[in-house]
Amino acid sequence: MDCVFCKIINKEIPSDIIYEDSDVIAFNDLDPQAPIHFLVIPKKHIQSIATLDEADSQIISHVFASIKKIASEKGLDENGYRVVTNVGEDGGQSVPHLHFHVLGGRGFKWPPG
Repeated sequence: MDCVFCKIINKEIPSDIIYEDSDVIAFNDLDPQAPIHFLVIPKKHIQSIATLDEADSQIISHVFASIKKIASEKGLDENGYRVVTNVGEDGGQSVPHLHFHVLGGRGFKWPPG
């Protein structure tokens, strides 16, 4: 498989990993759109929300628990943060591996403006 996120999971491509356990990995985004911008992905290759099945529910629950934990450790829970995922090409998904962007930090506001 030629999935860039699978290569990060397998340590074939270096990344700035900020959290990892047996089911999830999180790393800082290479092109941050906020003062704090990281991605959280399941280690199991799941293409997108559109391809989830019932067996994936525990993994997705764990992804969100991990997001909450990392966001809290980074001090984002005081003023809030944004969690975003894109689905498919028309939805702006650039890597066909389910991933969640977490954006926040001092001065980050959504919507912008």
